[in-house]
Amino acid sequence: MIKRMFDLIAGSLLLAAALLPMAVIALLIRSKLGSPVLFKQERPGLHGRPFLLYKFRTMTDERDGEGQLLSDHLRLTPFGLLLRKLSLDELPQLLNVVRGELSLVGPRPLLMDYLPLYTEEQAKRHLVRPGITGWAQVNGRNAVSWEERFDKDVWYVENRSFWLDMRILLLTVKRVIRSDGISNGSHATMPVFEGQGHNQKG
Repeated sequence: MIKRMFDLIAGSLLLAAALLPMAVIALLIRSKLGSPVLFKQERPGLHGRPFLLYKFRTMTDERDGEGQLLSDHLRLTPFGLLLRKLSLDELPQLLNVVRGELSLVGPRPLLMDYLPLYTEEQAKRHLVRPGITGWAQVNGRNAVSWEERFDKDVWYVENRSFWLDMRILLLTVKRVIRSDGISNGSHATMPVFEGQGHNQKG
């Protein structure tokens, strides 16, 4: 209850403070990338229940000759990369926090397609509400392997506390300023997770 109250109060204050910057970012995205301004995708929340995640759009819709979307790193524009470096693309997720679908701190919500690929241990990451930032994000972000990332997510679940959350939030500010761990090798974010036995670092 304390964590949820903190999320609601802090999330509401941050959202109110971010409204003007978000409006400016939305106008820039509309000018540089076109519509839609927001990227919306279904992600697994607490206990794997789906919810609609919001982010600012950072990539184009460029496709190859067969109509297939190009790879992420080819569609990521310099403007989109700047938004990611500064984590400004994450600002719309404050709405998810206020609505109770996300926490400020928790394991990052991944793709719905990954749910059946987790081991029993990895699936523990869904025992808590997912977050905008988390222990894995301040300890490597996208630059670590999937195995390391899941290990850190599970460690957080088993050791979570209010003071750990405060530490993660402070470390997140430091990470954002330094723009650490945004990409993974040749991938714009993380390579596709293929399940146990396919641990990749890009």
